[in-house]
Amino acid sequence: MGRELLARLCRALGDPSRLALLAFCASAERTGTDCVRHVGLSQGRVSAHLSCLVTCGLLHLRREGRYAYYRVVDPRVADLVATASGVAGDHAAAIASCVRVREPLRPPAPV
Repeated sequence: MGRELLARLCRALGDPSRLALLAFCASAERTGTDCVRHVGLSQGRVSAHLSCLVTCGLLHLRREGRYAYYRVVDPRVADLVATASGVAGDHAAAIASCVRVREPLRPPAPV
């Protein structure tokens, strides 16, 4: 795997709402409505995040009638999110002070 592809994966994981959605869909299959409630964003924003995760192959989308169901495709995705969370926790002060990756701060999404 090339560095560009790995960087794209990191960008897909680089949004707090997408991380929250991945963690949420790792434990069980969830409806789009469940996902909206969980992250507390508008339906349109959540749909955009879910679409990104489906397109990247991190979530599977199953349609049944008018409902959409999402689940994590590969259990390693949940492991990756958990590992990254541990690394971030261990290096929180340094990561928080790094000006090279700083983005406007917004309230964290529930995980």
